[in-house]
Amino acid sequence: MSGVATLGPRPMRHFIVRLLAVGMLLHAYVAFRLLPDLPGRALWGWLGLAALAASWVLIARAFLRQRSRTGRAADALSWAGFLALGAFSSLLVLTAARDAALLLAWLARLAAGAGPLPGPWLENSAAAVVAGAALASLAGLYGARRRAPVRRVDVALAGLPAAFEGFTIAQVSDLHVGPTIKRGYAQAVVDAVNRLGADVVALTGDLVDGTVAGLAPHVEPLSRLRARHGVYAVTGNHEYYSGAAEWVAEFRRLGMQVLLNRHEVIRRGEAALVLAGVTDYGAEAFDPRQRSDPAAALAGAPADAAVRILLAHQPRSARAAAPAGYHLQLSGHTHGGQFLPWNFFVRMQQPFTAGLHRLGGLQVYVSRGTGYWGPPKRLGAPSEITLLRLTAAR
Repeated sequence: MSGVATLGPRPMRHFIVRLLAVGMLLHAYVAFRLLPDLPGRALWGWLGLAALAASWVLIARAFLRQRSRTGRAADALSWAGFLALGAFSSLLVLTAARDAALLLAWLARLAAGAGPLPGPWLENSAAAVVAGAALASLAGLYGARRRAPVRRVDVALAGLPAAFEGFTIAQVSDLHVGPTIKRGYAQAVVDAVNRLGADVVALTGDLVDGTVAGLAPHVEPLSRLRARHGVYAVTGNHEYYSGAAEWVAEFRRLGMQVLLNRHEVIRRGEAALVLAGVTDYGAEAFDPRQRSDPAAALAGAPADAAVRILLAHQPRSARAAAPAGYHLQLSGHTHGGQFLPWNFFVRMQQPFTAGLHRLGGLQVYVSRGTGYWGPPKRLGAPSEITLLRLTAAR
């Protein structure tokens, strides 16, 4: 969901341009299928055409300028463009659903020997699409802009030492501080995490959408994250879009331990827990030296460690983590689809969409994300701050 992880920096702009060309065609489809059937189309048809044209222009400006410009004007354009993208997404989906329903109704009337679809059916269904898109956008805006609630998850691990029974990890993922998520939201997340009193805080990538120069003041609240055994972070694809080397240095300056294909050992008495982290699954496209490698992250780990946990931004890292001998992987990236119906398409790229899953002997927890990317819209995929508690499997 959060960007296209396999693209390097140079193809990214070309990809966005192609995506916007497709967007223009989709705007034309909605105009052709919806506007002629709106009640009072002499007025609303022209207004709708103007709104759709403005929608495409705003979306294009938001995508093409969100990292090249900073400041209030640029943020305002991003807000307008991403709001337009969220609204158009619902409008497109509902228009396609309306067309499918009208086709079925027309076929049923044809089979019954009835005439064409009545005019009121066309007018009322077109008006319902517009109203439904507006309601979905408003509900999604509320879902995105509220502070992510805490979700508590128990993870049962075989062979968990008694010393680590009840060990807690507060996971923050996909915060996406950037054009529409600023310091205030980041501070609210930090306050909520600190109230949990976790043993470890795990930041599983995509914390930012922009440069260090533009966003450092808004990311600064993360320096106040607290946990008994430290705050750990890994890179996501958006760190690489935004200058990963600069952000890794900034994260370290803020007090995080950034795990780039390496691990740390947490001991309680004689028992040991290995906490490892890898670079983003697609990092190699930006820097061949940063190829994500779960096996390498365990190099030198103590053989007596009964628990091995991996922080990996993308769930598909699990295919390499499982044979490497990890017991639990914490990921994000998918946003749980962020809003309907896109959650149904996540599985085209990732093995898991959200929640706790198993791949062989490895359990994988996928956060729906603590912020959002692009449209300020969450519908059917609520954001979360996750508190994972380790328990012994019985």
